This record gives sequence, C-alpha cells and structure tokens, in this order.
Amino acid sequence: MKKTAAGPDSYGKLCKTFSIDVPEYYNFWFDVIDAWAKKDRNKLAMIWVNQQGVEKKYSFLDLANLSNQAANILLKYGINKGDRVLVMLPRIPEWWIFAIALIKLGAVFAPCPTMLTGRDIKYRVNNGKFRMIITDVENAPKVEEICNECPTLACRFLADGERKGWAGFPYELLYPAPVSFRSVSIPDQHKTKSTDPMLIYFTSGTTGEPKMVLHNHGYPLGHIVTARLWQDLRSNDLHFTMSDTGWAKCAWGKIFGQWIEGACIFVYHMTGKFQATEVLPLLEKYQVTTFCCPPTIYRMLILADLKKFDLQSLRHCTSAGEPLNPEVIRVWKEGTGLTICEGYGQTETACCVAAFPGMEVKPGSMGKPSPGWKIEVHDDDGKPVPLHEEGRLAVSCNPRPPGLFVEYIDNPEENKKSFVKGWYYTGDKVSVDDDGYFWFVGRGDDVIKSSGYRIGPFEVESAL
Repeated sequence: MKKTAAGPDSYGKLCKTFSIDVPEYYNFWFDVIDAWAKKDRNKLAMIWVNQQGVEKKYSFLDLANLSNQAANILLKYGINKGDRVLVMLPRIPEWWIFAIALIKLGAVFAPCPTMLTGRDIKYRVNNGKFRMIITDVENAPKVEEICNECPTLACRFLADGERKGWAGFPYELLYPAPVSFRSVSIPDQHKTKSTDPMLIYFTSGTTGEPKMVLHNHGYPLGHIVTARLWQDLRSNDLHFTMSDTGWAKCAWGKIFGQWIEGACIFVYHMTGKFQATEVLPLLEKYQVTTFCCPPTIYRMLILADLKKFDLQSLRHCTSAGEPLNPEVIRVWKEGTGLTICEGYGQTETACCVAAFPGMEVKPGSMGKPSPGWKIEVHDDDGKPVPLHEEGRLAVSCNPRPPGLFVEYIDNPEENKKSFVKGWYYTGDKVSVDDDGYFWFVGRGDDVIKSSGYRIGPFEVESAL
C-alpha cells in the first residue's frame, strides 16, 4: 500500500495504482495496536479532554496494556470469540479500551449512542442476541428497566463504577488481586480471519426497527482510504473528528484508519451543554493538524471570528454527513486559509466518494469515487444513466472493496433489495457532472438525515 497524495494530476493515476491488500488473517489489536506499541513504546495514540479541562494522554503501549486487562476480565465473564457485546458508552477512554479488547478476543461488538431509551436497548439486545452490555453508571438504570426481558443478556458490566448486580471495571482491575496487563494465552486467539464478524452497527431503515449492519475484521483496512487519502493523515498528525462513539462516524475518524496510519486522535468529552465555539480554543491549544466535523458544526463555527484564533497548525479539514453550502466553505477558507473537503459514505461503507486533497473542490459536490471503489449511477433497471441525470448510487462488488459491509443480519429482504447482480445500492439518489463529480440529490426512501445521522420514520413515530 503506497502512500500517495491525491491531486488534480494524480487522482487518475491513484485510481489505477492504489490497492489495499487484505490478508487472510487480520486483527486490528495485533496488527495495529500491538504493532505500534512494540515499534515505539512512547508513541502517542490519544489525547482525551473533557469540558472541565481534565486531560489524559495514552500511548499505544498504554492502550495495549489496558485493553489486555480488559480482555482478561471479559474472559473471566465468559466472553469469547463470536460472542456479541453491546457497548453503550460516552466519549470516555474506556470506550476505546473495551473496543480494542473485544476485537482482540474475536468477540463481536456493537457501539450504541447513550441517547437510547430502555425500549431501544431492549430491541437491540434481543434482536442481536447480545450476551453482555457494557455501559456507565449514568445509563445503567435504563438497562435495569429491561434486563429481565432480555433472555440472552448474561452479564451487565460498568466501565466507570460500581452498582449492585453489575460487574465493574474499576473494581475488577484491583480485586481480589490486580489484573495482569499481559495477555492471557488462548488457543488461536489472534487467528481471526479478515472475513470473521467483528462489528455491528444499527442503522435506520424506511420501515420497522433499525437494521443490523455487519462488518468483518477486514473492515478497518477500508478506512485507509478514509484516513490516508481523504483526511490526508500522516503518522505525526493529531486528528480531531467530532462524533459520538455510538455512530459509524466514530469508526471513520476516531480509531481505525487513524491508528493504522500511526496518527494520534484527539477526543473531546462533552457532558454539559455544548457550544460549537468551544472547539476553536481546543484546535488552537492542542495544535490539531487535521479536523473533521459535520456541516452543522461548521455552520456554528463560522459565526465566530476565526481570525482571533491561532490555527496555523491546522492543515486539512473535512466534512461528511450532508452537503456543505458554498457560504460555509467560503467563510471557513477566509478565516483559516483551508478548503473543506467533503466526503460521502454510510454506516455500511468506508469513505467511498470524496474531494481528495489537491483536487478542485466544487461546493456542494460529494467529490469523486474513492480509489479502489467502482461507483456508477443506475436507473431502476440497473442500467447506467447519462451524465447530469438523477439515478441510484451503485457500488460494484466485483471486486468487493475493503470497507463495504457484509450484510444486514437476519434481514434477507433488505439484502435482496440492496445487493443486485453484483452491485450494492446505497439508497441515495445522485447525479454526475461532465468532470466526474458526484452530486447528492436525496434519499430514495423516506429516511430523514439530521446532522448527518439517519433517522427512520418509525423511530420518529415511536418518539412521538
């Protein structure tokens, strides 16, 4: 995998030469976290800050040791390869610790936003047959409301405290004796195949409850495109993506591609009322080099006087979730000197269409297909449409690009509708101009997009 920048002259060449080799066996913990920890024991992986100004820093070695402890505790509670674990934690370090611990064990984890109600949790646990839920003290009562109605839920685990009827990470680390940070030997523990299941996301559909999107252990490799080519990351970068841990955007910008590249991630944990202008002093103080947030946040940030902040360390900015209007791009560039590069993808994909560094940015355009992704615009019969005409965005599965999901679990009807004759149809309507730039038209269904997140009509109706 060659490290090549995408520019106006190199994009075509990059599309012809860039490829990602997916080995038969791959495990993000062993091949990335442990590898960086062994290469440089002091290499910084994460800077964590909360709204009160508390700061914590973690090297790859710190994360390797802490996740080993977490894995040893999870083994004690019966979590093994293939077991499903729902993780509902805010932006606290324990989310990353348990995520990579579960990956190491070969368990299948499902990140969920903490805004879920008891009813939402019950549906996810029962539909996905989860054995364990990992959450925090604040969200534990919601789980207690429904746990007796979840027959597969064998263990409730707190990441940040103690509570009757729950196992707790802080307690388990120390009692009855400190947990070893060395790996417990398990036969074939590291032998996860790239095709083995690793991650489940719940995403909204047009009818009924959210669908279960399955990604395998090869999925992190798909985010090499996201991090290296779109976010333009290098191993000495400090990258800040604004996203909750329960959404797929976290996978895009706060773990996989960034750590594969050896970059450090910046995490801002918000517990109180959030003002977008809190972000600008953080970019200045910590000298963030690459930044990604949804258009909603950019619209708030440009209301401030950007020139009052020293953002000289910032060299690249990206956005995804919904189209950016030209005014936001113009004001941000006037204040920072940087052009925002838009990207497109789904919970089901990595970044598959984008404005890559060096390319001309057409405000409002999604950009061009990511290297390694063959994308066309089809009519309802699966035939390519002429330029400028609206059609369905279609991703070729021959060959299947790294980062594309495996299937919707236990949903043959949705799989049949989405995968047709070697193509995956995203459900989005787009068009292509004379220069090969894609333009978002809208959803082909009645799914609502709010701040870049997909919300189904059933969920709106349920909330009302």
